[in-house]
Amino acid sequence: MGLFSTIMSKIFGHAEAATPSTTAAPAEAAAAPAAAAPAAAPVDVDAVLSGLAANAGQPLNYKTSIVDLLKLLGLDSSLQSRKELAGELHYSGSTDDTATMNVWLIKQVYAELAKNGGKVPADWTH
Repeated sequence: MGLFSTIMSKIFGHAEAATPSTTAAPAEAAAAPAAAAPAAAPVDVDAVLSGLAANAGQPLNYKTSIVDLLKLLGLDSSLQSRKELAGELHYSGSTDDTATMNVWLIKQVYAELAKNGGKVPADWTH
């Protein structure tokens, strides 16, 4: 599993854990049509990350910093890890220019989350 997949599962997993599940009683379940399963709602990435940040114990600028986002999710934020993420997401610039790479990474991560069912504020991807 790549780092981006881990980021997705951490964010989307927290969203699922925060969503209360409604379990129907056996008699109600038998009466409900099988095709009535609701479509998955988009995950509110901002809400999930805001909730995590509230319990982080330190200020983290996860909206604009890939290092802080990775820390917030409890993931390795080392340069090597970020270079691997850049490779996964097809970064074409120099990974030696870490400032440029980091700016690209945070925007690309949020853009990819949006493509994969995340509801992300527009200013996070531009």
